[in-house]
Amino acid sequence: MSFLKSAFKNSLTVLLTVGLLTSCKSDSAADAPAPVAPPVSTTPAQYGTPFTAVPNREDAVIYQVNMRAFSQSGNFAGVTTRMDSIKALGVNVVYLMPIYPVGQVKGVNSPYAVKDYTAVNPEFGTLTDLRALVDAAHSRGMSVMLDWVANHTSWDNAWITQHPEWYLRNASGVIQSPPNTNYTDVAQLNFASAPMRLAMIDAMKSWVYTANVDGFRFDYADAPPVDFWKQAIDTLRNVKSHKLLLLSESSRNANFTAGFDYNFGFNFYGGFWDVYRRNAPATTFDALNNSEYAQATGTQQVVRYITNHDVNGSDGTPVALFGGNAGAMSAFVIASCYKGVPMIYNGQEAGMTTAIPFPFTSVKVSWGIHSDVTKAYKQLLATRAGSAALRHGTPVAYSSTDVCAFTKTAGTEQALVLVNVRNSAKEYVMPAALANSTWTNALQGGSITLGTQVSLPAYGYIILKK
Repeated sequence: MSFLKSAFKNSLTVLLTVGLLTSCKSDSAADAPAPVAPPVSTTPAQYGTPFTAVPNREDAVIYQVNMRAFSQSGNFAGVTTRMDSIKALGVNVVYLMPIYPVGQVKGVNSPYAVKDYTAVNPEFGTLTDLRALVDAAHSRGMSVMLDWVANHTSWDNAWITQHPEWYLRNASGVIQSPPNTNYTDVAQLNFASAPMRLAMIDAMKSWVYTANVDGFRFDYADAPPVDFWKQAIDTLRNVKSHKLLLLSESSRNANFTAGFDYNFGFNFYGGFWDVYRRNAPATTFDALNNSEYAQATGTQQVVRYITNHDVNGSDGTPVALFGGNAGAMSAFVIASCYKGVPMIYNGQEAGMTTAIPFPFTSVKVSWGIHSDVTKAYKQLLATRAGSAALRHGTPVAYSSTDVCAFTKTAGTEQALVLVNVRNSAKEYVMPAALANSTWTNALQGGSITLGTQVSLPAYGYIILKK
């Protein structure tokens, strides 16, 4: 969302329900504007050929692009130009932050204050430019997800005047901002309105056809009711020509039951704070694997990260938060290998030390400064891609106070990951089940025999397989 959202990221305890989102009528019926019928749903012509190489949900590696900061030009073309670099990192899903026109009324230049759900923000280019970006990703074997803001619109969105009943209103009929937040730049939608829901879902679906995209990341997904998400997801899944990846920026486990592919690892990110900055035990991550996956079934996943556009601006870069490049890398090993699918925020792989603050217009990503960091990311993600166990094997925890340790098993393949979460060397005592065993070094190659303990340097990590 906007910078206003950051203060609520780690808790997200305020959930809006259908009961709250009931349109309040004015006492005088004469004061109410005449209802305007919503547009008739139509299916746009399909641009391009639906992409057939969308990864299975459990095999995704997601890359978040903030158009304003990604390149000097700050537009779609700037992303398209660097598509080879994104691919070389080991990514197979490109997630674009909101591409829509930004509202001006009460606005703070937030990309998450959407003025028109069916248009392209001219700041970034044209629909043709967006299509060129999607085509460039597809030609390199990568899918593209758009960011979608379903909970609220800008104050100058046409729906405000055309359909005020589509918004949450007080007893006097005044449209409200999202309750219990400080999101004053946006107006809260009313999810008790069936026509609003249909118009919203129709707008979502249109981008699958007009830009040939492969899914959506849904902003602030803990706020709209679960039954709305099920309605939206059922409709999107009915687009049989496309395999769509659907990510809820949500900590609400019930969203899994709505059919999302992914929930967002808010609490796992909080775990990094606790372990790396507050000296909590590394076993913290073990418990989060259970709690964040409650109600997930089959191959549904949690997306895990060490930074994103919200926390990068509010908290700082991973380099600043987690003990320099070495600490940030050790944290990403846990995020990408323990359980779930990894997400990288643009610039993270470049070892950026400068945060990208809201509204993302003052800092550009500095590419190529820390080539060693980029090389480490490529090495890790290539190793992960080559191992079914690392991607989606069943984890077994062996963590100690200072070392996050786990095995992962898929079929006949087993991986072992040891990560020192402290800024000093640590000795890890091997559990009996793993002591005196021989493995292959998954990162550097060669054989390694583990005895009864392993020495790990500050923020050191080892990834083994057999």
